[in-house]
Amino acid sequence: MTSGTFAGFVDVGFLRAAGAVALKERASGLNPNAAEVVNWLRRLGNEGLGGASFLRAYWYDGAFDPSHHDYPGQRSLFDAIARTHGIQLRTGHIAEHPNPIQPMIRRALRQTATDLGIEPERLLDAFDRRWQFRPIRQQKGVDTLIALDMVRLAQRPVYNTAVLFAGDRDLAEAVRTAQDFGARVVVATPRNQGVAHELVQLADDVITIAEQDLQLRTPNKKMLVVGSR
Repeated sequence: MTSGTFAGFVDVGFLRAAGAVALKERASGLNPNAAEVVNWLRRLGNEGLGGASFLRAYWYDGAFDPSHHDYPGQRSLFDAIARTHGIQLRTGHIAEHPNPIQPMIRRALRQTATDLGIEPERLLDAFDRRWQFRPIRQQKGVDTLIALDMVRLAQRPVYNTAVLFAGDRDLAEAVRTAQDFGARVVVATPRNQGVAHELVQLADDVITIAEQDLQLRTPNKKMLVVGSR
């Protein structure tokens, strides 16, 4: 297929979400495994890219602000990922917004309480004890980092082939530019439906990651991985 040097560009949010759909699992219970991603990429170089030499995988994820209550646990995870051979960690940030349905539901509860002759605050207090709205989390800056790295490294040129674990249409121009510099771009995905039509059209190849290569069972949890069991 090809030779030379190849690099991986891994959007962790995409791999988690698309892998969860492929495995019929909840994304919140899955974590991509950096070491197994590297193992899978090395095998791809030997078996699917004509013996191409693996450079490294760039690992992109959103980071909480240091003041966030989840920051210490995430920082420990990131430190472990950064120590993984063959991985370079690159982080954007996570923005949190109030759940947009929260005020609508609270208004409906107030009106329901009034209609039933119940003190609204009593009903809301009981509701709050049994239900908590989770904020909407959005990953910011990751697509920009992927685009800049792909283009900058292709221009130098550091790699001949990029293996992209991502599906966002915003990366289409970065793919096109990397190709203009002479690089090949291969999209790797747990399911083709999760990849924007523009990326599918532009990619030199699209590899669907087999289900058996997505999961690793441990005694207490299932972890989403790319690699063998």
